[in-house]
Amino acid sequence: MRSATPLLPKLPLSQVSSLLLACIIALAVLFTTACGSSMSMSHSPSPVLSGNTSVTVLVSSTANDQLSQFGVSFSGLSLTSQSGKTVSLINTPQNPEFIHVNGTAEPLVTVSVPQDVYSAATATISYSTFTCISLSPGELQTSEFGLNGTPSATVTLPSPITVTGTAMGLSLDLQVSQSATFSSCNLQGATYSITPMFNLSPVAVSSQPTNVGNGKESGIDGQISSVSSSGNGFSLVTADGATLSLNTGGSTVYQGIPGFSALVAGMSVDMDMAIQPDGPLLATRVAVADKDTTTLSVLSGPLLNVAASEPALLTFGREGQGYLFGSIQNGVPLYFSFGSAVFQTSGQFTNLQNLPFPASFKASNMVAGQNVYISSHALGFAGGPTYVPAATITLMPQTINGTVSSVSNDGSFSTYTVALAAYDLIPALAVQPGQTTLLKDPGTVVVYVDSNTQMLNTMPLSAGSVLRFNGLLFNDNGTLRMDCGQVNDGVTE
Repeated sequence: MRSATPLLPKLPLSQVSSLLLACIIALAVLFTTACGSSMSMSHSPSPVLSGNTSVTVLVSSTANDQLSQFGVSFSGLSLTSQSGKTVSLINTPQNPEFIHVNGTAEPLVTVSVPQDVYSAATATISYSTFTCISLSPGELQTSEFGLNGTPSATVTLPSPITVTGTAMGLSLDLQVSQSATFSSCNLQGATYSITPMFNLSPVAVSSQPTNVGNGKESGIDGQISSVSSSGNGFSLVTADGATLSLNTGGSTVYQGIPGFSALVAGMSVDMDMAIQPDGPLLATRVAVADKDTTTLSVLSGPLLNVAASEPALLTFGREGQGYLFGSIQNGVPLYFSFGSAVFQTSGQFTNLQNLPFPASFKASNMVAGQNVYISSHALGFAGGPTYVPAATITLMPQTINGTVSSVSNDGSFSTYTVALAAYDLIPALAVQPGQTTLLKDPGTVVVYVDSNTQMLNTMPLSAGSVLRFNGLLFNDNGTLRMDCGQVNDGVTE
């Protein structure tokens, strides 16, 4: 037997036809609306490409702590559009150093580029060099490896670059580990190769930039070449030799001087700047460590040794400018005496008073591996007990690459204990005899992160992750602690 099925009331044929027609119309409207919505979401209008865009080429690097310097001499850099048109970004020789911009960025040139979609780039390099520092038994080794001409230099675009708008940036990022190989850090008998490899990617400019990813560059060292008579701009020659034109504004912060009126040609500055949506570079912070321009020389790089027997130190001159260093090759160890030096800490970070440890930098707690900026007014070089006298010594931000071993909290800060590779300068040089300070654990840095830290990492901030941390490194009674301003993904050690 079949179960009984309730019968639906029969409708007149005219009502059935009307009902079917209404359903068909409703379905058609629904389908049209859905399709229209989908199309409008997936097919946003393409930008109209006409005219030119002000493009600032930024140099950067992705590196671990194995090398202390990597210089590249460019004779040319060009873009090629999808239609085959070529535009030059570098027409005159440029000689940037890449290790000091590990995870950060520095302007190299600003050029006017026709708006287009570019799918390839070519670099012409006349010379490349890298330096590694090691401690052989009883002797500090500084080895510089160089190569004339690098026809195999590679510039990779992760995706086509659309040049559009009024202003934008292009990040030229050197992949250091893939660019240099060497069998030993001792130049004698070592085999090596240099094949520079770059990633070139666009940087969209924010109206209020906060980091390298949206148009802000921090810790740029240079010497003022001229000051505009209008009272709001100046020209700067960076330590790499690049010439930059900058404007200032009401929000520009001055450190070490009262204001714009104190800027003069020949003055060395450390500064932060931002690419503006309407084109020019804007100086957001201008710091002067030494206001005296008479026979002024400045040098920046890591400390290599601080003697206990006398007030003298050895530093690696990664970059230098001024009276003495304009005539010598950078990248050499230099001795300074610091008996009369003024010790300072960079004003790039504004949270030092909030740290749960004393953020102190002075003669008695300097340690090999810290990054410093030294000024001097010496008239020449001398050896032995009459080293170059330092006028000021300023602790500067630096980048460390390491593996997170533990995570904790200290007040309003998250803390990360980071293990350094054995070749890092800090643990490598800590075993030198005759130094002023001894570190409890030179292979470990405790990194402090707060709401001011720019988090540019995609890897998790957790135990086992390899990350790069940029900040000020302090020696707190034998424990290294970093006030961190930026976090990036790390590089295999």
